[in-house]
Amino acid sequence: MLFDIRTIVGALLGCYAVILVITGLLHDTAADEAKTGGINVNLWSGAGMGVVALAFLAWVLLRPVQVPPEPQAPADETAEGPDPA
Repeated sequence: MLFDIRTIVGALLGCYAVILVITGLLHDTAADEAKTGGINVNLWSGAGMGVVALAFLAWVLLRPVQVPPEPQAPADETAEGPDPA
């Protein structure tokens, strides 16, 4: 598989999404929710990042990088051309 930056971005966002979702589920305190107006920011931002990560990975799978074919070298005319005599 060719190097594709979309794969790296999708994987990195996916890792951060997992960390944020776990943090949002396990370490959600009343003090944190008071700061954010009653919203579990870690959980929601992790879910959003997960959606974006899945979009990047789907993009890689649905539209893979296409390598253009190498141009053919022109044929040597002196070797195959008509006799000069």
